[in-house]
Amino acid sequence: MIRPDLSLPIPEHIRSAHFIGVGGSGMSGLARMFLEAGIRVSGSDRADSANLRALAALGADVHIGHDAAHLGDADTVIHTGAIWPTNPEYVAGRERGLAVIHRSQALHWLIGGRRLVSVAGAHGKTTSTGMIVTALQELDADPTFVNGGVIAGLGSSSGTGSDDLVVIEADESDGTFLLYDTAIALVTNVDPDHLDHYGTDEAFYAAFAAFANRAREAVVISADDPGARRVAAEIAHPNVITFGLAADADVRLSAVRAEGPVAFTLTHAGTTVDARLAVPGAHNAVNAAGAVAVLLTLGYGLDAAVRAVEHFTGTVRRFELHGVQRGVSVYDDYAHHPTEVAAALAAARTVVGNGRIIALHQPHTYSRTQQMHREFAHVLESHADHTVVLDVYGAREDPIPGVTGRLVSDDFADPAHVHYVADWQDAADYTASVARDGDYIVTLGCGNVYQIIPQVLDALARGTERAVGE
Repeated sequence: MIRPDLSLPIPEHIRSAHFIGVGGSGMSGLARMFLEAGIRVSGSDRADSANLRALAALGADVHIGHDAAHLGDADTVIHTGAIWPTNPEYVAGRERGLAVIHRSQALHWLIGGRRLVSVAGAHGKTTSTGMIVTALQELDADPTFVNGGVIAGLGSSSGTGSDDLVVIEADESDGTFLLYDTAIALVTNVDPDHLDHYGTDEAFYAAFAAFANRAREAVVISADDPGARRVAAEIAHPNVITFGLAADADVRLSAVRAEGPVAFTLTHAGTTVDARLAVPGAHNAVNAAGAVAVLLTLGYGLDAAVRAVEHFTGTVRRFELHGVQRGVSVYDDYAHHPTEVAAALAAARTVVGNGRIIALHQPHTYSRTQQMHREFAHVLESHADHTVVLDVYGAREDPIPGVTGRLVSDDFADPAHVHYVADWQDAADYTASVARDGDYIVTLGCGNVYQIIPQVLDALARGTERAVGE
């Protein structure tokens, strides 16, 4: 893993950029914007993907695998923190004296001096960003945007608009959200995470307080989340707008009805508006309240803002249906923190009816699994009827001895509710064997767990039912 050095100079002009790890949703969206700006783009990733093929179709020179020769005539190398310092393209870029910058610095360069809405938080920022962008387009605005996931209604994670406004999902995981010259900061929640970078909960909270205090125009922050309230006490900003269920929230959420697509009421400055979203889950009512609060700071009225947010239809890898076999629906969700897993499964519960929920969980990173395996077990056992646990997706980390998916499964109070399976085909077969008509299978994790879905659907198509626990 490479810690971003934000003190490195960002080049004034970029003519040809090479992206290491260009297949990721954030990096591919950024590369697309560079292409739209008329900049030559090349890039590489360790495996083929739809994102790579889409970039190639737009004119990017993409490669599978990493090799110094892939740099070509690039004058700038753009990377994430997830690569290792030994990556041959990273090493070659530094040896050649090229500008080697973190993706956040590249985004900062693209934004320039435009008016920036930055969405940050431990959870919900991809959805909240998608809601804001969707609503702005419904309101006839044309913002530039970069999101961490594809906005379903737009079919893209990024876009170059004609307005002066830019909306981004700001990444707190490595502190790079402090780089941006933010006009309006949205803080969805502050649940300590990424302690491999921050070290302590206190440092995590302090980073969010700094992010909020740097906003030039306004801070929009949750009135409900305990971490956000702790951060709010450290905010000295003159224009803070709160949202949530709290009685004193500036944008107050009430009468949340979570069965099926979530419905609720929002009140601001004495005006009350009813809303109904196209996506399920009480957590999405909260996300919508934050998005509406941002739109209010941009000058839109409450009713117009609510009606525009209602057009949001979700983001890819957020409770996304991939197929139905034998009456069993197979969904995928990016959730990789206990709070996110609880929200995703609670949303599934509102729409599954009489069916059961079978969670297919891939723990993400060894350090998070080591720190939070008990919390994951508790949430999965509380919210799913049965759980299948895969092995850890290490991402940027080296394995930690003794840290496997079994840590999660061993913490279940009732072992009949969980099954640890390291082999993917065995996991797909087992998951299909316990599922029956009306059930939902939900893959959970921000690694590559979604790639098991074709195996699960195939196993369902050829498999037979078995009662859970038999």
